[in-house]
Amino acid sequence: MARNNPTKVSYRALLVLALVAVGGYALDQISKALVVSTMTEGETARVLGDVLQLHFIRNPGAAFSFATGLTWVFSLIAAGVVVFVVWFAPRIRSSLWAIVFGLLLGGVLGNLTDRLFREPSFGLGHVVDFIYTPWMMPAIYNIADSCIVVSMVLFMFLTLRGIGLDGRRTPAPSRDAPEPAAGTDAADGPAPLVTPN
Repeated sequence: MARNNPTKVSYRALLVLALVAVGGYALDQISKALVVSTMTEGETARVLGDVLQLHFIRNPGAAFSFATGLTWVFSLIAAGVVVFVVWFAPRIRSSLWAIVFGLLLGGVLGNLTDRLFREPSFGLGHVVDFIYTPWMMPAIYNIADSCIVVSMVLFMFLTLRGIGLDGRRTPAPSRDAPEPAAGTDAADGPAPLVTPN
């Protein structure tokens, strides 16, 4: 059976990655635009009681409102992640891994867009956060944050399952391998047979 060429680019995986990234980015930016245009900062709207609320804030820090005051650092990190994903993408040949990196790219681009183009200034813009689920966590987040978290969960799942970038599962060492016979050196091969004179 012919094996896949490890140097060949999978255009299918690239297409999946691009579609997931564009979809996540578009959903993030559209939802933020709706929040900014229909809510005032600090306003809370109960969607499902205490299960799901919309609470509009502007976050100068990292995902889930952590590490405020280091906006420029996160802008640089996000730009680096975008460059890395674009550079790394041709090595991906699995649709599952394409989804992982597509979600990561879409999420990072969503928050990076806020940091570059929202107030107070270029590179220091505050990210629009609005999703509040107090039963799950005290932080307020957005669609981009959710994309990033889901991509990390999928990353851990695929890694633990041993699924490579080509979609193939790395076989685990066999536990049924026979033990070396007595008098056998695994490094030197079987010991010579000694016969009585």
